[in-house]
This record gives sequence, C-alpha cells and structure tokens, in this order.
Amino acid sequence: MTNEEKAKAIIEKILYITVATVSKEGKPWNSPVYSAYDEKFNFFWVSWKENEHSKNIRNTSDVFLAIYDSTVPEGTGEGVYVKAKAYELDDPKEVEHALTYLYGRKNKTLRKAEEFLGNYPRRVYKAVPEKFWINGDDRIKGNYVDSRIEVKL
Repeated sequence: MTNEEKAKAIIEKILYITVATVSKEGKPWNSPVYSAYDEKFNFFWVSWKENEHSKNIRNTSDVFLAIYDSTVPEGTGEGVYVKAKAYELDDPKEVEHALTYLYGRKNKTLRKAEEFLGNYPRRVYKAVPEKFWINGDDRIKGNYVDSRIEVKL
C-alpha cells in the first residue's frame, strides 16, 4: 500500500479529527470533532459558535488537523496530519454542501442549512488542506523516532 493509500484509508476510517487552533493571545487549543470530507479532502464539522476553537478560527484561519488511528495496538498507530485554512461557512449553498457529507457519513436525515446560520447557535466549519503528512517509522542511532512523510492527496 502506498503512503497516499494509507492516508486515504485512515481518513475514511476515522470519524473524529482533532482541530488545533490558536487564540489571538497565542494560546493553543485542541478540539476533537466529528467530521466528514469531500472528494477534494476538504473537512467539515459542526460546532457551537462560542466554542474556543470556533472563536479562534474567526481570529485566524490557520489550523492543524490530526487524524490518528488509535484503535490499533500500541506502537502500530498511524496518522494523517493536515496543515489547513479553516472557515466558518455563511453561504447557504456551502453549508448545504457540507451538511450533505456530514449527515451522509452518519446516514442520518439531512438538516436544513438555515439551522446553522443567523440566530442559531451552531455553525458549519470547513478546513481547506494545504499539506498532508503521514507518520513514518525511522530510527536514529538505534532509537525510534516518529517522523513525517509528505503525501499528495
């Protein structure tokens, strides 16, 4: 299996991603969120607009995603790491597009885009990838090191 195939398999298998953001004061924040993705590997999730990561995304669009398969035995886990730009969606068509993937992944009835706009408390977010990596298995002077290998998806 190629590195690209491994990355795609992990993304397909794992339902939760960790979104790393930073506040305007420079304080880091990580949040696990249920996610879905489209054919371009844009990632989508729904969060309350007042959550720390949601406020941070309004401040800066720079995010880092970790999609790690922790379901396997210790020492055998593999992950996909993504440098991305994240946005709160405010266009009803874009919200509908994202919801199609989010609710489709759960095989649930699609909710209306309007429920994620205006005075409603939750928003739909989109992360547009800039770079992808998977973890590598390297050794330096007999010691295991967790390296990163860039992949093109």
